[in-house]
Amino acid sequence: MYLKSLLTLFCAFGLSISSLESKAEILAMMNYESKTLDQLKSLKLSGEETRREGIAIIDVDPNSPAFGQILSDIPMSPDNILHHIFYDRSMTKAYIASLAEPSLQVMDMRKNPFRIKTIDVKGCSFAEDVIFDEANENWYLTCMDSANVFVGKVATDEVIAEIKLPGTYPHGLGVHTGIDRIIVTSTVSADLKTPDDVVTILKASTFEVLGQKKLSLKKGQSGEAPVEVLFVPDAKTPIAYVTNMFGATLWALSWDAALEDFVPKQAFNFNDLKAGIALEMYFNQKGDRLYVTTGVPGHFHIFDISADPLNPKLLKSIPTAEGAHHVGISKDEKYAFVQNSLLNLPGMSDGSVTVIDLERQKVVKSMDTLKDAGLTPNSIVLLPEWNSFGGH
Repeated sequence: MYLKSLLTLFCAFGLSISSLESKAEILAMMNYESKTLDQLKSLKLSGEETRREGIAIIDVDPNSPAFGQILSDIPMSPDNILHHIFYDRSMTKAYIASLAEPSLQVMDMRKNPFRIKTIDVKGCSFAEDVIFDEANENWYLTCMDSANVFVGKVATDEVIAEIKLPGTYPHGLGVHTGIDRIIVTSTVSADLKTPDDVVTILKASTFEVLGQKKLSLKKGQSGEAPVEVLFVPDAKTPIAYVTNMFGATLWALSWDAALEDFVPKQAFNFNDLKAGIALEMYFNQKGDRLYVTTGVPGHFHIFDISADPLNPKLLKSIPTAEGAHHVGISKDEKYAFVQNSLLNLPGMSDGSVTVIDLERQKVVKSMDTLKDAGLTPNSIVLLPEWNSFGGH
């Protein structure tokens, strides 16, 4: 009788393990749009002439039998041109910026199915990034074509301020309330014809403009287009990294407490690797690794910043696909999921997701579900259960 009971227990345990393994999954959320007709032809896809936008929930776990399957598909208005998805720091809400409409879509992540509401942000044109302060009290929306930044309350989503930055193209934004500073990148006009090369420094408590910093070694207008900015987490001396999109360089802005100002320094040149279009940045939870994407021909770069953040040491550049852009990092930091597409631009709109094993520093799979359907993802985040903030 004892042996029979023990065998029954083992069988039940084995079934439970098998059941858990069969349910292994990592779910990602991607907003997508139709590829252009020229891109569809190059992929030998007929496609639909009606433009399509939506948000897809897809299993991206490379070990899952459901890898690449769309588990949920939320149609969105094809007139929005939804751009980037950003979580607030509690990961209870996802904010989705729109390039075409003066609005923010806000998704309630606590309800299933997800609920989406619209925040009107009149006066915002070509919305880019939504960034949150450390206390998760305020959000900041950069508007690249209208030269302004809107500030809202996370709790209520009430818009409380507009910061006007005439003559600039606001895109990336970093907040450090410990030193009472905000950094806003000035990138490029919406038609991509007039790139800038400065960041604007603001006083965080009052939104007063304190000045600008040029991020280029060239004389005159360089057009290097600073695009994203991210503060190094928990650094003793505040340091913000900035990617120069067209310059293909990484810059560091180090805080000088005596001057109460930032000192800029070029920290890395991706041109030496024949890698162009520097874009997104992420950190690991320990804060000793920096990850950077470059879109042409498409790479995911891993830096060691433990010894000296002002001189990051390149550990490896991993080829992905054209348009390497946003990255979802799993909570256990085992995988990075690189979304390969930038604005559906020629040469930067592969449409795949590259799965990278961060421990082995190698590509393990490619997820082509949207690409094969004639669609391209514009950003990627993992659902909160699986998501690491990556320093954002």
